Amino acid sequence: MRAPLTTARMALHERLVAPAQESTLEPEGDLPPYLESFLAHVRLLVGVPFEYLVPDERLLPPESIRFFYVDRSWTDRLVDGAIAVGQIGSREEAHYQARATSLGQLLDQSERMVRPMQRGMEFPDAKKLSDADHDQGTLVTGFVLRSSAVKGWPHMDVRAYDAPVKEPYKSADPTVVSHQLKLLRLELLAPSVMIALFEGEPQMVILEEPHHGIQFGVRHLGSSLAVPLRTPTGEQVRVGDDAVPVPVPVRSRHADIVRVAALQTALQTAQAAHPTAIQQTGAGAFAISVLDPPWRQHFEGTVDHADTGAVDPDSRFPAFHVTAVLQQGIVLSTVKTVLGVV
Repeated sequence: MRAPLTTARMALHERLVAPAQESTLEPEGDLPPYLESFLAHVRLLVGVPFEYLVPDERLLPPESIRFFYVDRSWTDRLVDGAIAVGQIGSREEAHYQARATSLGQLLDQSERMVRPMQRGMEFPDAKKLSDADHDQGTLVTGFVLRSSAVKGWPHMDVRAYDAPVKEPYKSADPTVVSHQLKLLRLELLAPSVMIALFEGEPQMVILEEPHHGIQFGVRHLGSSLAVPLRTPTGEQVRVGDDAVPVPVPVRSRHADIVRVAALQTALQTAQAAHPTAIQQTGAGAFAISVLDPPWRQHFEGTVDHADTGAVDPDSRFPAFHVTAVLQQGIVLSTVKTVLGVV
């Protein structure tokens, strides 16, 4: 009689002493697709109650934006909490601890398929797309925006870049695209509240009105209307960093009706002082002059000089050290009087 390859006693012993609490006779299975998708969504705070993200309304007042870093340890604990449902004993706990590192690495990759799936892509295709990106992503940043612009343009374009990009630029330019960060999540949490998550640390974030088509219009300039002077390619003529506004003539009794012929004359008069502007030779030139391209809002980082003592050239207030100011006689005596210190 042949000796068995293993016995029940040997199999049980191997199972009990194995760190991962898995039988050597059972092949290691993949994470089920629904579970991988769920945990990847949890990693990007999908389904987390809003009051956990913004515990007090005063932290996000109307017409404000708040940028943040995602604490990866905190999101890992979210995953721990979700998986803890199946940890009914020490064996399941040991199994999870043995697989936690590989699970974390898997979810680092799977996070990239959340946005494609939210846009309607099936799991296999989204999984293939995320697995094709072998770059290791460790830092996740984002913002929460509360503004009427979200309600007015819920499908606005959101892009983040790892370096500031000077205007004018085209978002499809390969040089610009090379600096664009991967957008992991973009979602409306309420009609006027938007959340966005990026892979990496942005140095510039752009919010742009959707490109539905070519539009014409004028802009408010104080109590009057104006259009910016433009070049033959549609770019604004600038003096320094400022555009050159051309006042829009309107009817005396109807301030909401533009005098088109008078506006064309005003544009031609302004062109004489700015030769780079387009000449008003016909309907095409006039159309370029009154283009109303999509609104674009820039957010760029600032430099903190608090630890260096240097002065920020863009600041109205010079940098100073609190301890040095407190050593001044009048300041020190005032502080002691307020505190009641003799």
